[in-house]
Amino acid sequence: MELRLYDTLSREKRAFVPLDAKHVRMYVCGPTVYDFAHIGNARPVIVFDVLFRLLRHLYGEAHVKYVRNITDVDDKINDRAARDFPGLPLNEAIRKVTELTGKQFHADVDALGALRPSVEPRATEHIGEMREIIERLIAGGFAYAAEDHVLFSPQAMNAANSTLPRYGALSKRSLDEMIAGARVDVAPYKKDATDFVLWKPSKPGEPSWPSPAGIKAEGRPGWHIECSAMAWKHLGEQFDIHGGGIDLVFPHHENEVAQTCCAFHQQRMANYWMHNGFLQVESEKMSKSLGNFITIRELLADWPGEVLRLNMLKTHYTSPIDWTMKSLEESAKTLNDWYRFAADVAPSKPAASVVDALLDDLNTPLAIAALHGLRNSSDAVGLSASLRLLGFLSESVAQWEGRKRQASGVDAGEIDRLIAERTAARARKDFKESDRIRDELAAKGVVIKDGKNSDGKPVTTWEFA
Repeated sequence: MELRLYDTLSREKRAFVPLDAKHVRMYVCGPTVYDFAHIGNARPVIVFDVLFRLLRHLYGEAHVKYVRNITDVDDKINDRAARDFPGLPLNEAIRKVTELTGKQFHADVDALGALRPSVEPRATEHIGEMREIIERLIAGGFAYAAEDHVLFSPQAMNAANSTLPRYGALSKRSLDEMIAGARVDVAPYKKDATDFVLWKPSKPGEPSWPSPAGIKAEGRPGWHIECSAMAWKHLGEQFDIHGGGIDLVFPHHENEVAQTCCAFHQQRMANYWMHNGFLQVESEKMSKSLGNFITIRELLADWPGEVLRLNMLKTHYTSPIDWTMKSLEESAKTLNDWYRFAADVAPSKPAASVVDALLDDLNTPLAIAALHGLRNSSDAVGLSASLRLLGFLSESVAQWEGRKRQASGVDAGEIDRLIAERTAARARKDFKESDRIRDELAAKGVVIKDGKNSDGKPVTTWEFA
């Protein structure tokens, strides 16, 4: 089978053909580092990590480049810095916030089993590229300077020659619809309501850099130009895949396309645009006002990261996902069984049924069904390799069980001693004693399961009720 991906731009599932099979390139919008990442932020991290792993499986690790940016200049960062470090100069406070929050983000996504991207550029390290793109846009007549701002003109883009895409093609919106549906900043220096900011003056104390377009006042970039600059720097004028959440289609990705295509006179920025769906919590929109705003860090206090990962992948990435406690419990039970059956088995190559499911637009629900099939057919080798392709089984059985027991606060040594005594009682056919020990364990909230390992030998495992 060939890899097929749903392309937001064309609104169809297309066969994936890289621009260069020896240099497959993907860009995904990353975090704005001002606070702990929430569980909705985890979805694109996990989804595009699976795609990264699949591309490496298909083309070779050395031939796939994955870029995920870090936004470290933003009004939310400025506000957080001023709040948390009121006694420090703002720039110093901002540095403290972004360094701390960046470390928190990496710790959280590492726990989710996500590989680090090939490159993680920071916006503040690419101001030069941003200024260059802005100068190109001004020279081409697509942008203009006004009152220390530089603005992009979608009207100018759509009036240009046919080699450029139409502004609004990605989100399938007309300019009138964008004006009606967007929160457009009203400013007297704008030539048109749809014009958006590429560069703006900095307020006193805020991060600032020399401005483009001959503007004397120092300033800072707008949000959209940052990703255009970082993608260009690390992947070129045109690349294979651009990903992110569905909420980024408009205006962020629409504006990225406009900036990049007009600056470099390209028909496309990325050949495939991929977007994951929204996430709800217990059938409600996640929000602080509803009290259901959950960070990755909070969930990791109660669940192993791989449980969160499996729970996320049970829903196809393009569909909305309902994050529930019941589903988490089911995911934990499934992973417990898979770990005991396959974690300590030397893997060979992933099962064709799992790979084929992923080739069909990352159909992870179908891939998980195939994993259950491998488990039911006692194919420990195929299950082990397939789970590792999907980012699971990062630990041994002993590590998995030990960490799980440690988190519970129960004396694992005492439980293991009782199970050993029960095993001895069963061996001498003292079933009365065996049942007594089972009941004692049950009183502690421990459920025991008798079965066989992959070698067919009797084994007793336990878990919490």
